[in-house]
Amino acid sequence: MKKILSLSVASLALCSALNAADLKIAGSSTVYPFTSFVAEEYASIKNTKTPIVESLGTGGGFKVFCEGTTDISNASRPMKLSEFETCKKAGVTDIVGIMIGYDGIVLAQNKTNAPLNITKKELFLALAKEIPQNGKLIPNPYTNWNQINKNLPNRKISVYGPPSSSGTRDTIEELVMSDVSKKIPEYKGEHKTIRQDGAYIPSGENDNLIISKLTIDKDAFGIFGYSFLVSNSDKINAANIDGITPSEESIADEKYELARSLFIYINAKKNPKEAFDFAKIYMSDDLAKSGGELEKIGLVPLSDDKLKASQKHVEDRKILNDELVKAGKVF
Repeated sequence: MKKILSLSVASLALCSALNAADLKIAGSSTVYPFTSFVAEEYASIKNTKTPIVESLGTGGGFKVFCEGTTDISNASRPMKLSEFETCKKAGVTDIVGIMIGYDGIVLAQNKTNAPLNITKKELFLALAKEIPQNGKLIPNPYTNWNQINKNLPNRKISVYGPPSSSGTRDTIEELVMSDVSKKIPEYKGEHKTIRQDGAYIPSGENDNLIISKLTIDKDAFGIFGYSFLVSNSDKINAANIDGITPSEESIADEKYELARSLFIYINAKKNPKEAFDFAKIYMSDDLAKSGGELEKIGLVPLSDDKLKASQKHVEDRKILNDELVKAGKVF
C-alpha cells in the first residue's frame, strides 16, 4: 500500500511539473544574475524546468514583456510611463512590480591601478557630448582624464559602458548627466547626451564582457552594477565618487550617489500561478533577507521592514496604475 501511495505522489508531482507553464524572463543585465539564481532554486523547489532568463537590458526586456512574450521583466530602474502605456495598448494591462533590493553603479578599472577618487562633475565632463567653455557649449575636447583635473591620471578617456537599451545607461543619464548639467547655467536645463567620439564605448548587455576588456585594457574604465564588482574583486577596483566608496552599506543608506533600486515586473494574467510562485521564492527570507543567498552574490538587500512590505505586496498582487508609474513606485 505504501509503495502504491508513494508512486501516486510521485505521479502527481510529475504531472504537476509537466503541466506547469514554462516561465520566460528577460531584461536588465544587472538583475540577470540574481534572477538566474532564483530560477535554479525555483526549478529545484517546484520540480520543474528552469525558467528561461535572458539579458536584453531593461528597455529591451520591457519591449518583449509588453509584446506578451515574457512572463517577468527584470529592471534596473522603474518602468517608464511610456512603457506602461505601450503595455496597456498591447493588452498587457495587469502588471505587478516588485522591488527586490538595491544596487550601485560603479566606475571600475583594472586592479593594477591605484583606486581613483573622482567627483560626479568630473565624470560628467568626461562623458558629456558638449561641455561649457567661455559661456557657451563646445564639443567635448577632453581626451585624457588629467585634462579635466590635474589630479586625475594621465590616461586616455576610454570608458566601456552599457548601450541605450540598458537601465544602467538610463540611470547614468539621470544621476550623473542630468543631475550635474542642471547645476551648470550654460546647459539651460539638462544635458543627457553622452559623447559619441569613441571615448565612451557601448558594450552590449553583457557586463562580464566589460570586465574581460578591463583585464586586457589596463588604462580603460568600465561602468556596470555593484554585484559584478563583488564577484570580480580579484580583477578590478572601483572609484570613489565624491569621496564615497561603493559598498553594501553606502548603497543601502544612499550615501553613495549612484545607488538605485532593482525590480521585477510580472504579467499578472500570463501564467500567474507560476509567476507569483517564482516571486515568492525570490522574496523569501532565505534568498532576499540580509545574510541570504542573493546578498552573497552581490544584491544589496532591502531592510527587514521593506522586505516584509515587499513580501506582503507579492501576496496582495496590487496592480500598477498611472500614479504609481509616474512616481517611480510599485506599491
